[in-house]
Amino acid sequence: MVMTEADDPTADMVIEELNERDVPVARFDSSDFPASLSVSADINGLRGWRGWLRTPTRLVDLRAVRSLYFRRPNDFDFSHLEPQAARFAASQARFGLGGLLADLPGCLYVNHPNAIADAEYKPVQLAAATAAGLRVPPTIITNDPAEARAFAQGVGRIVYKPLYLGQYDRDGKPVSIWVKEVDAAELDESIAGSMHLFQARCDKVADLRVTVIGDQVFCVKIVAKDPDLLDWRYDYDNLSYSAIEPPVELVDGMRAYLKRFDLVFGCFDFAVPKEGTPVFLECNPNGQWGWLEDETGLPMTAALADLLERGTR
Repeated sequence: MVMTEADDPTADMVIEELNERDVPVARFDSSDFPASLSVSADINGLRGWRGWLRTPTRLVDLRAVRSLYFRRPNDFDFSHLEPQAARFAASQARFGLGGLLADLPGCLYVNHPNAIADAEYKPVQLAAATAAGLRVPPTIITNDPAEARAFAQGVGRIVYKPLYLGQYDRDGKPVSIWVKEVDAAELDESIAGSMHLFQARCDKVADLRVTVIGDQVFCVKIVAKDPDLLDWRYDYDNLSYSAIEPPVELVDGMRAYLKRFDLVFGCFDFAVPKEGTPVFLECNPNGQWGWLEDETGLPMTAALADLLERGTR
């Protein structure tokens, strides 16, 4: 099963590959429920949950699911109800449908939604990377302006990063919050309003995007034409890509990191400094990789399809 939004080119690539292999696939989104998605399951004695999930084109035996690719599903849609009823209905759907899908017997999750949620906390990511032996930049998370200023004074040039990339609108249009260098003079009392993450700026010459899919590791070196481009996502036209062997000093650390969260898939970002070991920036437990295959020819679609097809059965 593939659980994702309707417009998902990454999932499209995987589903097309599975279709070519004649592997049965059911695709659905949380927002399909209850209009075009229905589920029923019962439990009796020691046998565990047994039931089915129905989409407009598929009927799935929940006990026969070998793998679930949990990509980017939307929220449940109960907009036709008044607000209080909508909140109640959404909570029932989350803990009912979500609970059933989180406990499919013998299913391989790529990745389990609970593991994804745990692994999205930046403070936990950085601690896990450190414990796994990966190099992490000096970092502070605070809402104390004095602490932020002291940190900047101690490490020199710093950058700001959002702790979570939630939706942010300006004039009714979604905008992105990029990694940005911050001048010490900007560290004013507004910092007290919420939590902020500041890191020492890494003088990098390139970035690495390392995608781990099961036992396979795919490493892409990303070089920006503008050496001052901090966040390569800001300008894709400014980038060049090359497939390289993953640095051996990173592989064991990445595997230990994924094991910490019980993940079988992860997209790691590293900064490549002028000297020394690449610096861990973050790991997205549900990251994009499709455009990197287009740019480099790395067989990531096939690797993910292999993982899903094999499952745990």
